[in-house]
Amino acid sequence: MTLGRILVTGSAGHLGEALVRELRSDGHDVIGLDIVDSPTTTVVGSVADRALVRRCMAGVTGVLHTATLHKPHVGTHDRQAFVDTNITGTLTLLEEAAAAGVTGFVFSSTTSAFGRALTPGPGEPAAWVTEDVAPLPRNIYGATKVAAEDLCELVHRDHGLPVVVLRVSRFFPEGDDRDEVRLTYPDSNAKANEFLYRRVDIQDAADAHRAALRRAPSLGFGRYIISATTPFTHQDLAELRHDAPSVVARLFPDFKDIYARLGWSMFPSLDRVYVNARALADLDWTPRYDFRHILERVDAGEEPRSPLAREVGAKGYHDRPTGPYTT
Repeated sequence: MTLGRILVTGSAGHLGEALVRELRSDGHDVIGLDIVDSPTTTVVGSVADRALVRRCMAGVTGVLHTATLHKPHVGTHDRQAFVDTNITGTLTLLEEAAAAGVTGFVFSSTTSAFGRALTPGPGEPAAWVTEDVAPLPRNIYGATKVAAEDLCELVHRDHGLPVVVLRVSRFFPEGDDRDEVRLTYPDSNAKANEFLYRRVDIQDAADAHRAALRRAPSLGFGRYIISATTPFTHQDLAELRHDAPSVVARLFPDFKDIYARLGWSMFPSLDRVYVNARALADLDWTPRYDFRHILERVDAGEEPRSPLAREVGAKGYHDRPTGPYTT
């Protein structure tokens, strides 16, 4: 598939900027749409503005839809705002993309869509999270992303628009929103731990989006988890829940010495493991940044993040004090 002209929504955000940078560096014609002006935004406006979206679709062959209200906005925006952006905006883009004959549409969803399904009960093993796990949204963010995913499938079935939904795990550079994690673990330590089960580097996330856009016409429709490749198996789940450091030490014998030298520690328990096997097989995508990569880089005293992650940096999600997600 020749990508041609690509529309990237949410172009001022972390993932949107990363995608615009990568696509432009590959020589593609990119339109960046966002409500915030930025060096990677070419059109300022809302994805819910149908007339504007229709104009942006002119000559577009592929859409990468990353624009969204995020989990950090739950405390600052009402539910209607989430519906307007995450549901109405997505429906507008889907319908206009179908009308314009777009050959590939990628929707950036989130592993937060799984919600309460990610929390095992007392005494239960860690959750093995694949695309077959039924979502149980925890808040309006998750509920609207699941609804938007369903609209993606509906428009595909009704209009034939090739759509790939990517449930992306956390890649934001800001500190953890949980006080007990942020205050107990150095930020780099917490993020390193997460590459075992619930984090992806933004370079790998961007690569997955580009792979999904290429594969969309042949896939028709699909949902995929995008996360760093976990080293764990089903057999590890029970022990991960009550003694994660022992499992990690068994798989990475050098981890304890490296962590001790850095003054780091492993989380005592892991409650879930994201599994990217289906994305690896169907999207022809292989993430480069995993826990072994992190260990090797920090052991050598080097920056473990990708160059793209460092270029995009931290943006925050608000323009006024709101805790760890402030700009």
